[in-house]
Amino acid sequence: MKNPFRSTRIFFGEMLDELKKATWPTKSELRDSTIVVIVASVLLGVFTSVSDFALYQVVDLFTSWVG
Repeated sequence: MKNPFRSTRIFFGEMLDELKKATWPTKSELRDSTIVVIVASVLLGVFTSVSDFALYQVVDLFTSWVG
């Protein structure tokens, strides 16, 4: 029977080796990327809100003609 603790230890050892090879962002790169994500999220939220409001107005207009 295979020892599950041995394979788990091997997995975590290999994972740590790969994490050491990774290139981590500098503080300024991380800040700049965070700003880009926040701005993009705000723009997407505004676009979604405007689209929702416009679609609601169009549907309301059509339903007022019918009813």
